[in-house]
Amino acid sequence: MPYPLADRYLGDAGDFLLINNFARHTGWLHGTMSFYAKDGVALFAVLIIAGWWLARRRSDSSQLAAVAWAALGTLAAVAINQPIVNAVHEARPYTAIPDVLVLISRSTDYGFPSDHATMAGAVATGLLYVDRKLGILSWCAAVLLAFSRIYVGAHYPHDVAAGLALGAAVILIGRVVAQPALTAAVTTLARTRLRPALMIAAPASEQGARNPG
Repeated sequence: MPYPLADRYLGDAGDFLLINNFARHTGWLHGTMSFYAKDGVALFAVLIIAGWWLARRRSDSSQLAAVAWAALGTLAAVAINQPIVNAVHEARPYTAIPDVLVLISRSTDYGFPSDHATMAGAVATGLLYVDRKLGILSWCAAVLLAFSRIYVGAHYPHDVAAGLALGAAVILIGRVVAQPALTAAVTTLARTRLRPALMIAAPASEQGARNPG
């Protein structure tokens, strides 16, 4: 049975209600989607660690710098998102539309753009520069997290779309400045006692210098 007031809402609110109605009819998904919507952030921490592990195995300063920017850029993206959220003052769907299904605790803060989606978009975009397959996997996880936030009733579709876009934009724009500086920092640190945490082998440039013939 469709949501009883769905015909009164157009555009993004109507799209939200379509997903909310889908949630009403998929009770078997509630536990999984609620868990991921609330705690899926932990998966992105694991993905960053996986990126570091891959870059360390390859002893690649550029890739290690990309991992560092994926983490630092994500923090920057979420920080940038906060004043936007407070400036827009968009009410959550469950405060604007009566009787929607809500599967997680109701938040008192505003909904646009989604912090969760901003974080996910930033991590996924950053990891594309570390490893293509890992980046694609991360983007699949990011889109699923964004959908789960709509599914549980916490956000409109445009909230999560804007969050994904903002996270990606911060990584892409900031990378122009951050990547060279971080690569230089990693190269410097690789000459210290911290090398085992950064690289398994010496960088290719050092190996070439030691074996010129």
